[in-house]
Amino acid sequence: MKELNYKIVRSAKRKTLTITVERDRSVVVHVPQKTPEDEVHRIMDEKRQWILEKLRHPQKYEEPVPPGKEVVNGESALYLGREYRIEVTDTRSGDVELSRHFLVPPARQAKRHKVLRDWYISQAQDKILPRAKQHAAELGVNFKSVKIVDNRYRWGSCTVGDSVNLNWRLIKAPMFVIDYVIVHELAHLIEANHTAEFWSIVRAKTATMEKAKSWLKEHGQLLEEEV
Repeated sequence: MKELNYKIVRSAKRKTLTITVERDRSVVVHVPQKTPEDEVHRIMDEKRQWILEKLRHPQKYEEPVPPGKEVVNGESALYLGREYRIEVTDTRSGDVELSRHFLVPPARQAKRHKVLRDWYISQAQDKILPRAKQHAAELGVNFKSVKIVDNRYRWGSCTVGDSVNLNWRLIKAPMFVIDYVIVHELAHLIEANHTAEFWSIVRAKTATMEKAKSWLKEHGQLLEEEV
């Protein structure tokens, strides 16, 4: 029988046990502070088949992340689901600008690991955070905070302290995918686990849920390219 490795994370604020299969195939068990370890192992044994199925899910890939973009004329970069050609040229602001192309000043070109990354993070803060607040209002939920974060293997998370974190790399995806991830995390403020009720909440708010999940399965690795 295949050995099942997992990390146990305890929290005094948590009331229920939840199992998370990360996109790097690591398994994390979040449990209340006083839950006996034997009880955790018993539950993990009961959930073994479900966990193994999640680990075999095609979105839990092990292939190396594609190499980063070269910031040169003719290369392209993703933004909101579209590819834009990169053009190295002076801009009015002296920073990256987007019109029909990504315009990158020659002075910034040498900093290829930062030039697009910084721009993406700024755009994520401007466009994703307001949508999170809008969706929260429509769902009737409150969060302690919502932040754009740098997380390699998760598109989003909802902490036991009711804080929502969203990966800046989502700004490369179409808006219907961004909305799905936002609603997915906000729904955890209503239902902590991935129950039938949870998925009903997400589906009711995002009619394109299945389309968004399929898009992430097919294109998710492109979002993780180094920039």
